[in-house]
Amino acid sequence: MPLSTKQIVIIAYASYLVLLSIITFIAYGADKKKAKDHKYRTKEKTLLGLSFFGGAFGGYPAMLIFRHKTKSEHWYFTAVNLLGLAIHVTLMILIIFVFKF
Repeated sequence: MPLSTKQIVIIAYASYLVLLSIITFIAYGADKKKAKDHKYRTKEKTLLGLSFFGGAFGGYPAMLIFRHKTKSEHWYFTAVNLLGLAIHVTLMILIIFVFKF
């Protein structure tokens, strides 16, 4: 039985979120390693962009696991990751239950 348009959209969007979350997790871990080794760092706007545009499912756990960007002066990392999570969970709910394809 062929997949419906809605199923294709759900699979594509979920795949996008998983892939970007893995990339974001790796980016946060690599930046933490660079910070420890006093090497050239990943730009904050790159990490924030990855988290906001779908990678927060990897970015937020990476912050906690690597203890990276968790101090109070970096409050905006927590805010952007939680906002990204909220946006993408809401979008997935809308795709599954509201949008008609």
